Amino acid sequence: MRRKRFMKGSLRQRKHGRNRLWLAQWWEDGSRRTKVLGKCTEFTKGQAEAMLASILQPLNDMAGKKTVRPFTFKEFVEEVYLPVCRRKWKESTRSTTENRISLHLVGEFGTRRIADMNRDQMQTYLDKMAVTHSHSVVAHLRWDLSGIFKMAMSDGAVDLNPTLGLYTPACKVGKEKRVLTKEDIKKALDVLGLRERLMFRMALFDGMRPGEILAIRLGKISDDSVLIDQRVYRGRMDTPKGRKGKRTSRVVALSSGTKEDLQQWRKQFEGRSPEAFLFPSEAAITTVSRDNMWRRNLEPKLATAGLEWATFQVLRRTNASLSRKAKIDDKVAADQRGHGLGVSLEVYSVSDLQQKIEAVKRLESEAIL
Repeated sequence: MRRKRFMKGSLRQRKHGRNRLWLAQWWEDGSRRTKVLGKCTEFTKGQAEAMLASILQPLNDMAGKKTVRPFTFKEFVEEVYLPVCRRKWKESTRSTTENRISLHLVGEFGTRRIADMNRDQMQTYLDKMAVTHSHSVVAHLRWDLSGIFKMAMSDGAVDLNPTLGLYTPACKVGKEKRVLTKEDIKKALDVLGLRERLMFRMALFDGMRPGEILAIRLGKISDDSVLIDQRVYRGRMDTPKGRKGKRTSRVVALSSGTKEDLQQWRKQFEGRSPEAFLFPSEAAITTVSRDNMWRRNLEPKLATAGLEWATFQVLRRTNASLSRKAKIDDKVAADQRGHGLGVSLEVYSVSDLQQKIEAVKRLESEAIL
């Protein structure tokens, strides 16, 4: 955005063959413009200056006012929106959000002028995406559009924000959110080796994220707890997930079974530096890769028990669901997992049939007895 200046232009004589001509020059949209006004024998200099002034009048009407470059959607996203957001996003947020915006939104609206886009166009796009994509994807796209146009409006690139009336339509039905049963948990613990079983326990019973588990250093482990102040994401060390500007480190309590496996696993690390990782790679200076650990160790062994679907996300969902079933205080359980109550109740917790049966029985007894 820049303030447009008043232009006088320039007027000079130029010889063309036997004739001398009045030549006018000025700047318009960043380019130099030139126009021949006529022969010098036909117009006086004053008349030529008046002709130049009439040409420049429409441009000078905007003098003193701020002008904004007419961005396309792709240009605004890549040159303005993403550079600003990269300064506040974590690496995990940046990689997933940039990929989503580039693949879907820029692919759809990239060449359109952002000032010409309207609500109907964007809602039609969301409706189309809802046929083939889950509610999570469509809702995130709506959130992305809202953020882009809020910034565009604050920068003066658009006059109105057309995303205020957008809504997330009914989407493709997602997969069933599965959780582990008691029998499933026993099978998994039986087929996993010590290292994999310890990771499994930390995720299932202690509510840790995989990146937090892999970033644990020996010096952060106490008798009954672990200090979670780091996580690893795609090989990069970062702070744990949480609200920006808030302290995201937390102390995680360990279950009895986790402590037993941990004590046995730590025997091989006696004499190691407190900065050493609990789950080091073969080089012993970096942590083991989450994807490699899942594909090479956890998934094949869980598959022998028919539990190859029990991903880290399933383990986290099981932790939240079992915590509620065990009547553990929701705030305590959420603090243990490192997220808010809303996420705990709306995203991760899943009520099983037995809980629902007990709920309707209790309701009936309260109403009748």
